[in-house]
Amino acid sequence: MSQNSTKSVNHHQLRKLLLQILPADSILYQQEDLRPYECDALSVYRQVPLIVALPDSSKQVQNIIRLCNKINLPVVARGAGTGLSGGALPCEHGLLLSLAKLKNIISINEKLRTACVQPGVRNLAISQAVEHLGLFYAPDPSSQIACTIGGNVAENSGGVHCLKYGLTVHNIQQIKMVSIEGELITIGGDGLDCAGYDLLALMTGSEGMLGIIVEVTVKLLPKPECVQTLLAAFNDISKAGTAVANIISAGIIPAGLEMMDKLALQAAEDFVHAGYPTEAAAILLCELDGSEIEVTTHTNAVCELLNNSGATEVRIAQDAQQGLIFWKGRKAAFPAIGRLSPDYYCMDGTIPRKSLATVLQAMADMSQQYGLAIANVFHAGDGNLHPLILYDANIPGELTRAEEFGAKILELCIKVGGTITGEHGVGMEKLDQMCVQFKTNELTQFHAVKAAFDPKALLNPGKAVPALHRCAEFGAMHVHHGKLPHPELERF
Repeated sequence: MSQNSTKSVNHHQLRKLLLQILPADSILYQQEDLRPYECDALSVYRQVPLIVALPDSSKQVQNIIRLCNKINLPVVARGAGTGLSGGALPCEHGLLLSLAKLKNIISINEKLRTACVQPGVRNLAISQAVEHLGLFYAPDPSSQIACTIGGNVAENSGGVHCLKYGLTVHNIQQIKMVSIEGELITIGGDGLDCAGYDLLALMTGSEGMLGIIVEVTVKLLPKPECVQTLLAAFNDISKAGTAVANIISAGIIPAGLEMMDKLALQAAEDFVHAGYPTEAAAILLCELDGSEIEVTTHTNAVCELLNNSGATEVRIAQDAQQGLIFWKGRKAAFPAIGRLSPDYYCMDGTIPRKSLATVLQAMADMSQQYGLAIANVFHAGDGNLHPLILYDANIPGELTRAEEFGAKILELCIKVGGTITGEHGVGMEKLDQMCVQFKTNELTQFHAVKAAFDPKALLNPGKAVPALHRCAEFGAMHVHHGKLPHPELERF
């Protein structure tokens, strides 16, 4: 068997090699068993892997990676498969490494306020495990009931509370990862800071391209003394955007500050019956937490700011239960939108807060141009947009129009000084937009970092960082059609 070509390795030969590492029931190779792994939550990209391995220990992961490195076999790590950028798309002639069996909470340190967990532990399970201690894990993506901490680290996930408490990168202290050579490496430590380069930040958001995460130490926070949730309705979505900027400008940092436009809030209301004002053009959900005095002071100030910004109605949750109902609609917004259309395309871009009103209006104009409805549900406080483009894949051309629409939204984010992702990552979805955001020398440095960790390019190949020739082709195509999206592309 050749050591230089992965195509020479068929699944029968690979299975024999893997049986030296894993029991037979931890190796999937039949087509019907491989199908569930052909995509993540971005299902427009599909590829059946050559084989799937399901290790249940770090040692098994090390041995699998050593094998892949020895025979030059591409390997893609996968958590719960809830990713929305195609980051877990398998390679046709590669191994899909599922970390679903690594789902133990190894230890909880109440004094240090940390928990050490395996990558397959669900996000929500961490907070549930420490609730009796009065602690919680802050990052809370909408998929937190299903998504895993390993995937959260790979994509640097955020969530409703990231405005005040930060993204995943701000809430982890140490990871253990397996290098492409099969070595177990510890990055970070028990202290608040470590000497040397900040490799912990580099690994967070690296999308499985630099190493395989097998253990994560997360930071835990004390549950706030007091929590207050407000709901504000607006008859103009631009006024809601202005209100967001006014709250932050006043020096108030809510725990969460979320926006839903008319289509999104109507869908959520029909789905969960949260009592939303469905006649509104947009609503803001604002959560304030802290001491009782702090929350009372901020609640009064935010109510005044919302009214001065043009709110037609401001509701203050009368108790914790009503606050949970306010948030229930927001948390269920994505599945609620799924009831409106056979398909929808969920985007993820980030813009400066001052540009919210402008970008929302521009997206509304593009919706008319492309003939596709758009619903907006997003983390307004930190400018992380999640436009949902509704389409029907059964209608010829609609998927293509939806993807073009989404690409224009991302390029608009760049134009106003933002970026093409806030928490979903680049994956397969945004490779062309990476060519818009970054220059040739910047992309060259990204490739150099990749090569330092993975010289054979076996870990999640073809994701996140585009090949330079792809950017050249993308730039040439836009020049040919007179639609050059960014002046830097003239250099390719």
